[in-house]
Amino acid sequence: MPSPVTDARPLTRNRVAGLTLVAVAAGIAWESAKLPLGSLGNPGAGFLPLVIAVALAVFGLLTAFLDKGTPAWSSITWEEAPRAAGILGATAFGALAMEWLGYRITTFLIAVFLLLVMERKHPLPALVAALVLSAGTHYLFATLLKTPLPLGPWGF
Repeated sequence: MPSPVTDARPLTRNRVAGLTLVAVAAGIAWESAKLPLGSLGNPGAGFLPLVIAVALAVFGLLTAFLDKGTPAWSSITWEEAPRAAGILGATAFGALAMEWLGYRITTFLIAVFLLLVMERKHPLPALVAALVLSAGTHYLFATLLKTPLPLGPWGF
């Protein structure tokens, strides 16, 4: 009786990550198909998301199939799960609070949470860094790049 076939390519962390990127790229491409593509000389609203989706898919495939020596997926111990949950929670807070609190306050609060709670940095440098990050990125996007950003209830 022949022996069972063993998988020559075990499921590794990089393969899971790469194939996840391909799945995300497929979702982006699917959604960008709803927008006008335009042409190379006059790109439409769906052009850049499609280009990004293709690049993401290519890099995802490269990550998945050029994997060499990455630990197996089953070896993950999930020690960093609480940290990942905190970062995910901060991201969700940002998405939900941005319109309500405005860009500067939301960005400041997220940076303070990440630096003080997640990274356990000294309070004064963390607060200064959060303030500089919030004000600096607001200046970059709102002033230099002229991107409209949400204003909070106090107008800033």
